[in-house]
Amino acid sequence: MLVAAITLGLVAILLAWPVPALLPGAQWAYRRPTVGLLVWQLVALVGGTSMIGSLVLLGASTFADDIPDAANGMWRFVTHNELPEGSSVWSLLALSGALFLAAHLLLNLLVTVVYAERERTRHAQLITLLSEPMSDRPGTRLIDTPAPVAYCLPGALKSITVLTAGLIELLDEDELRAVIEHERAHVRLRHDIVLIFFTAWKLSLPWLPTARNASREVALLLEMHADDNALTHVGRGSLARAITVVAEGGALPKRSELSAAMPESTPKELRARLLRLA
Repeated sequence: MLVAAITLGLVAILLAWPVPALLPGAQWAYRRPTVGLLVWQLVALVGGTSMIGSLVLLGASTFADDIPDAANGMWRFVTHNELPEGSSVWSLLALSGALFLAAHLLLNLLVTVVYAERERTRHAQLITLLSEPMSDRPGTRLIDTPAPVAYCLPGALKSITVLTAGLIELLDEDELRAVIEHERAHVRLRHDIVLIFFTAWKLSLPWLPTARNASREVALLLEMHADDNALTHVGRGSLARAITVVAEGGALPKRSELSAAMPESTPKELRARLLRLA
């Protein structure tokens, strides 16, 4: 039990700092964002489980020889308020820490989900008031503003893609299709659910490098994942120009000039997405 607790503790430490410190900016993840997203989810899931499991096994090691014995002892404590023979203050502290951490993570997840759903509902109501449905594009609404904006508003039963008149004016047909397919990929693949989990992780443990790095990097990988889905419908040039217009409201130079033409002020995330399409 003690060896298992130490092993899980070491795994938790590795996934709390060294591993997430190396993952951001990894080119293999950018080339295959699906794999990158899977790795980040495994890091978060295994890291959190290891933290809790290590505390449980550490606390149970003083009064149990194996996991079933530990489970039986903890069950008797919960149901009969009977301390297991051999338990100590330290074992109870470790078990209480595991319970607190698990409750803390679940509570923050619940708060994040409720807050996100409340904001989505409020946003959907505002969009209904400020936009008009596009008859030629089901599930898409148009806002009459010159700002080039496009985004999706996912929902449990119904999702909305929002475009602006300014964006439609700047893009040609292929570029507009690239934007729409990109946003539909976010909705179809339920990227919002992935983001909610990592937002809750960051809210729960803001001091942890895993949480800080993961939230930012996962958001970028989700954009790349949606880009790859859009590429099944349009060419790279159309998608790259559309990305630039939405992000900066400007035009993209020729693909051969892409890496040299981007100014130093270009955001890191935008640069990474465009370089994949060069």
